[in-house]
Amino acid sequence: MSGETMLTVRGRLTADPELRFTPSGAGVTNFTVAVTAQKFDKNTSEWKDQPTKYWRCAAWNQGKLTRAENIANLLKKGDNVIVYGELTTREYEKDGEKRTAEEIRVETIGKDLTFHGQAYAAGSSEQPPAAEDPWATPPASTGGWPEQSSPPF
Repeated sequence: MSGETMLTVRGRLTADPELRFTPSGAGVTNFTVAVTAQKFDKNTSEWKDQPTKYWRCAAWNQGKLTRAENIANLLKKGDNVIVYGELTTREYEKDGEKRTAEEIRVETIGKDLTFHGQAYAAGSSEQPPAAEDPWATPPASTGGWPEQSSPPF
């Protein structure tokens, strides 16, 4: 593990992840994460967007670990994500010209819930209507154990 450059990026998926399989059957999902950093401008007292950086990512299945398939099935364009993985450089040839590309080999990924809304704010007196809250009323009796008796195990 020494010598690897590990990277964490937080951004949005630019398109739906693409799942493919190699001839040997290994699954790989490719996707791109757009990251727009912000800097505070002291002169105007405002936050200013910096140029957007696009990070190409690849996630592989490993044995019984179906990371690539999970990403393809659960994430979609526009999702806020946090990606952690190894920064790799791969070389390829296009039109007879050698090129290089940086890519994140994904070790772990998750949805970033920082900017997702809530039904209501914690500690707020404003609650969702009871009809929309399935936990507001106890469920009807289902013929379970009587309250005074102990469970049968």
